[in-house]
Amino acid sequence: MRAGAPRRSAWLKAGAVLLGLLAALLLLLALFPWDALRGPVNRYVSELAGRKFEITRRLDVDLGWRGATVKLDGLEFSNPPWARDPYLLRAEAAEFDIRLWPLLGRRVVIPRLALSSPSFGLQIESDGRRTWALGKDTSDPATVPTIGLLQVDSGGLDFLASHLGLDLHADFSYESSRGEMPLRYSAKGHYQRQPLTAEGRTGNVLQLNEAGQPPFPIEINLVVAHTRLKASGTVAKLSDLDGLDAQFDIRGPNLGNLYPALGIALPQTPPYALSGNLRKRAQLWEVQGMEGKLGLSDIGGDMRFDQAPAVPYLSGTLRSRVMDMDDLGPLIGLPPTARSANAIEGVAPPPTVAQVKSARRDPGRKVLPTATLDLERLRAMNADVKYVADRIRNIRELPLDKGSVQVKLKDGVLVLDPLELGIASGKVSGAIRIDAVQNPADIRAALEMRAIQLSRLVPKVETLRTSFGRLDGRIHLSGRGNSVATWLGGASGDIAAITGRGQFSNLLLEFMGLDGGEIIKFLLRGDRNVELRCAAVAFDVDKGVLNGRSLVLDTDDTVFNATGRVSLSNEMLDFVIRPEPKDMSLLSLRSPLVIGGTFANPTAGVQGRSLAARGAAALALGAVNPLLALIATVETGPGHDADCQDVLERAKQPGTREAAAGAAKAKKQ
Repeated sequence: MRAGAPRRSAWLKAGAVLLGLLAALLLLLALFPWDALRGPVNRYVSELAGRKFEITRRLDVDLGWRGATVKLDGLEFSNPPWARDPYLLRAEAAEFDIRLWPLLGRRVVIPRLALSSPSFGLQIESDGRRTWALGKDTSDPATVPTIGLLQVDSGGLDFLASHLGLDLHADFSYESSRGEMPLRYSAKGHYQRQPLTAEGRTGNVLQLNEAGQPPFPIEINLVVAHTRLKASGTVAKLSDLDGLDAQFDIRGPNLGNLYPALGIALPQTPPYALSGNLRKRAQLWEVQGMEGKLGLSDIGGDMRFDQAPAVPYLSGTLRSRVMDMDDLGPLIGLPPTARSANAIEGVAPPPTVAQVKSARRDPGRKVLPTATLDLERLRAMNADVKYVADRIRNIRELPLDKGSVQVKLKDGVLVLDPLELGIASGKVSGAIRIDAVQNPADIRAALEMRAIQLSRLVPKVETLRTSFGRLDGRIHLSGRGNSVATWLGGASGDIAAITGRGQFSNLLLEFMGLDGGEIIKFLLRGDRNVELRCAAVAFDVDKGVLNGRSLVLDTDDTVFNATGRVSLSNEMLDFVIRPEPKDMSLLSLRSPLVIGGTFANPTAGVQGRSLAARGAAALALGAVNPLLALIATVETGPGHDADCQDVLERAKQPGTREAAAGAAKAKKQ
């Protein structure tokens, strides 16, 4: 027992000594004149960062077990020599918590940073250099400090990212009476060479990277050129907007203009106004309950954009209760109509199709859209989006009912399949494929027309109490091109439409045939219906040239046979339509009808020599006896029934090897 007592006494003495040393150390640290180290600290940090760092007035440190709280009175931290602004940060005062153990691995972790009257000069270059990297190699991400919470009061910020086209200056001010969002900010500058302004409010404690903290509120009102964004909500991490949950309202002249900012290959559209709820979790963005307008069309739905895959992925479903045809022009490279361009209040209308046409008074101008496909955008993401239009309106003479399309984009290949349109009680269905991996793009279209009622397809005919039969047809085209015009200008394949028996007004035929006698009969006896036996319009398409292989309209009154071609590359028309009447008619001046000119300036008229010969004969006979002049205008009716079976058979299959090959390729989606 006596031997154990000295050992306990020794341990007690040793413990007391250690406690005394610890107390002395703590007292030393508490009373240590940290400001005496201000000069050495300035020199050490300046050497480490390769630029000037200076605590201008006072340094103080409060040590803890895992870290320290550093207090700086007056701070100036210069930017690298390559930066535009001389200082990365200047502040009246700074206080931050720093973790000690990560410093052993040359990592700077700052859970909290509070700045008084700060002024920031931030800049990032395309090669990865950034002014807020603290090492000599400013392109090394490992030298960027990890900052959790940033607390500021009043100050300013300059940010330059030339490769992104962004240059802005922001001012912010703090006022405690503003409630949960005491920090007000305003910014101005340029983005993509367009003027930028922004203003809003937020909390003065900004969570840059701190996880597990409650989200902080934020509001923004942003204007870039003619695009306006209003949003309000909360965000958990400002550095990557993780945890964002906000209501938004965005409007502008064209959704396609958002690609540089969002990285999402949205289609070209007329002016738009959209609102909804925007959320972000990790790499997934979600828009829920979206509704608004694209031009004159309403649109709504849900969308998701996942940035986690190597190639970002867009998916969703969209629906229009009413889709207006005037809004489709920009999708194929045409300007919007005046109605569509002026549909969204508060958005400056873009140039309209009428304005563009009036600016191009050249009769040789092109009609087919020449806007170039942006192959980079088609390769920038994958997508699977379904769109449905419950009703289609403002379709001029085209009786479209409804439509739907599934849009799929994978590895640079855009596929619209299935594509369906309800038209004239029938349906157009098929697929369109654009392979943007190739340059020029490989484009294929395979569309089928089924059970289209001609009496509804041509309203002017419908008003004459017709009962046309049904129309069936197809468009099978394939080729290479980076615009609608260049693709069609070199496409090959097959275009055909056929119809069987029906009835329609004879007045149409008589005017087409310039038949004065039949017009007189119509005026005296009234209208009567003409039996349609068959009709076919079929073209072999060979490298942008449509060669008619079956152009026939056969009625019990007249057979119309046509020959000719259409050049899609230079947009030229060259047709001769020959009417062959089956009955005798007085006052007939039937002559071949010639259709020519360009798409922009088509021409039509009777073939001069045939009509002139009859006119000359009538004049000569009229000189002898006016009644004899009528002999020259009597049509003896040499026309015969067309072989409808042969007409329809010739329309069914391509007639040339090139057309057949192009059509076969078009069907391989």
